[in-house]
Amino acid sequence: MDRKDLEGIEEKALQQLKSGKSLFGKDGAFAPLLKSFIEKALEAEMEEHLNDAERSQGNKRNGKGKKTIKSSAGSFQIETPQDRHSSFEPELIKKRQTILAESLEEKIIGLYGLGMSYRDISRHIKEMYDTEISHTVLSQITDKIIPEIKAWQNRSLEEVYPIIWLDAIHFKVKEDGKVTHKALYNILGINKAGHKEILGIYISETEGANFWLQVLTDLNNRGVKDILIASIDNLKGFAEAIRSVYPKTEIQSCIVHQIRNSLKFIASKDQKEFMRELKKVYRADTKTTAETALESLADKWGKKYPVVIDSWRKNWDKLSTYFEYTAPIRKLIYTTNPIEGYHRQIRKITKTKGAFSSEMALLKLVYLATMRIQEKWTSPIPNWGLTIQQLAIRFEGRINLGL
Repeated sequence: MDRKDLEGIEEKALQQLKSGKSLFGKDGAFAPLLKSFIEKALEAEMEEHLNDAERSQGNKRNGKGKKTIKSSAGSFQIETPQDRHSSFEPELIKKRQTILAESLEEKIIGLYGLGMSYRDISRHIKEMYDTEISHTVLSQITDKIIPEIKAWQNRSLEEVYPIIWLDAIHFKVKEDGKVTHKALYNILGINKAGHKEILGIYISETEGANFWLQVLTDLNNRGVKDILIASIDNLKGFAEAIRSVYPKTEIQSCIVHQIRNSLKFIASKDQKEFMRELKKVYRADTKTTAETALESLADKWGKKYPVVIDSWRKNWDKLSTYFEYTAPIRKLIYTTNPIEGYHRQIRKITKTKGAFSSEMALLKLVYLATMRIQEKWTSPIPNWGLTIQQLAIRFEGRINLGL
């Protein structure tokens, strides 16, 4: 492209900009500029490749090939220099590359991470950039983050996490031509600096204590040597699975889960009065006061709802852990709401998916959504300075504040 051609493109770009027309797409001014840049860069790469050593072996230029490049500036054809020995491996545009990686691919992965289907992404790219991209190519592009996901899943973690929340969320996944249900296990932690962090994401057939044991073992293998407090739901065997790997961890079963499960067995006409009495239990200022209120609850409702009262008594040790702490720490650990809040954000991204095509398709989307969510977790937990000091005193010798 000579100077006259370049000036013509610049004038066209200016006119399109003034008229409000897009600079992208088939008739946009950006594609010729990008084409010119790429072709000149490839020529420079060829010159560097054909050094004295190559030429001494009889290698030299051997015409040019053509291929169509798809980019955010539209689709355009470029001429690619060739050498006689076919040993030229360009860096800017690889031999079999047809998507300009640092523009369109990033946009495609970004759109996929927002929950858009391949069909919607393809339509969007066509409308915005006048570029056709098949579902197969879109899948290949999003597959490029798989090594990144695996590296993230196996990354090293901190030795101590003061507080973690563990919970699962369920999705439909196609497997062998059938739609199955999968449990996505997630661990949300607060590190010593007070920042939230997703420690891991795991997929299994169903939610159960046995798989949670595998998850906790993986955390241990990745460097987590101690967890001070774990907030969990009331899944049978869950606390035992945690203590088998982290025997010193204090377990707090979610009060909200316990309340929800209790109300399932309370007649609708009794629920309002029952809840009024139950609030005196879980909102008490001290554990002693809570236990007195629990006995009063049992005296009033024990005969009519023995299963509910027995459940509170049987799980009381795990349900009442939070009474050992001050109000700010109680608020953090008495429920699994923090990780359920993370799950709600994941659901916003995945709500349009009837069933995922594979476990990896599910994992790709949840991973991208998680990275986006974590970008907003820039500030530490409120009043974390005081909280971590209290935890350091209570769990003396188990957490080093570096003071």
